[in-house]
Amino acid sequence: MLRSKPIDATQFDLEERVIEVRRVTKVVKGGRNFRFAALVVVGDNNGHVGIGSGKAMEVPDAIKKAIEDAKKNLITVPRVGTTIPHKIVGHFGAGKILIMPAKKGTGVLAGGPVRAVLELAGVMDVRAKSTGTNNPRNMVNATMEGLKNLKTVESIARLRGKKVEELLG
Repeated sequence: MLRSKPIDATQFDLEERVIEVRRVTKVVKGGRNFRFAALVVVGDNNGHVGIGSGKAMEVPDAIKKAIEDAKKNLITVPRVGTTIPHKIVGHFGAGKILIMPAKKGTGVLAGGPVRAVLELAGVMDVRAKSTGTNNPRNMVNATMEGLKNLKTVESIARLRGKKVEELLG
């Protein structure tokens, strides 16, 4: 798959949401070292979203690192009106997310971390079902995988060297 150039996060008015803050422990000879790991989603509510994680001795520092990481991992989400172009399944680890388009006025029917990703991506009407794990990291990564693999009719027509009318018949 062709990789496009990274998206410049400074162009967008990004909103961030903390999905999870977890205390992690490293057992060493002198005792236990505690750190905090944060998982954050950033998005502009207009087709751009990214996820990031950070780890530090203090919670605010971990969140700040996670936000910086998320801004480096922005992707563009193709949308048709207020929903997504087609049904897609995202896989990551044991997590599996089925994301389906919905009619205008449906809202975001998704649970937990998946809802945050879809809302910050600017998708207003969508249904999502998660199967497999309920681990927030795997759910968020599976959602991002699904969103990365979405394609519009225009992009497929461009790849095939045809007009949209020819594809739709």
